[in-house]
Amino acid sequence: MMEKGQALPAKIKTVWRVSAGCSLLVGLVVTGGFMAAAKWWQWSAVLWLICAGLTVLDVAIELALIPYRYRFWRYQISAQEVEIESGFFFHQQTAIPINRIQNVTLEAGPILQWQHLQTVSIETAATSHKIKSVLPETASQLKQRIMTLAMEATPYDD
Repeated sequence: MMEKGQALPAKIKTVWRVSAGCSLLVGLVVTGGFMAAAKWWQWSAVLWLICAGLTVLDVAIELALIPYRYRFWRYQISAQEVEIESGFFFHQQTAIPINRIQNVTLEAGPILQWQHLQTVSIETAATSHKIKSVLPETASQLKQRIMTLAMEATPYDD
């Protein structure tokens, strides 16, 4: 486990809450569709009740996990690698070698823009990894630092 690392800004909790709210809205629309179909085709009400129950359960779990997600999400940059760590029960630790990094991009959808946050996307030839939702100043600094380290690294340094 990473001994120390940078935590995400507290604003990410608001983003996760809004995301849970969006999940609730989508679930309610789907439930409404099942209600209409049940009425139209004279199905049992059980189908839309199950859908409504699953939607509420999903959103409740998503909201309950916000403090957990926030506490265990960390990132760290060294001269050799970018390390991203998340989760306790479902722990994931990813190390991206600096010499494999090809590009770093900054992304922000509407909810992140509203909260003045950006995601740092670190791309290698094989995949893309994300440092989710940091302040724009931090995102720019991370991009500059990672790209500088990547340019200084030779392709297969150890």
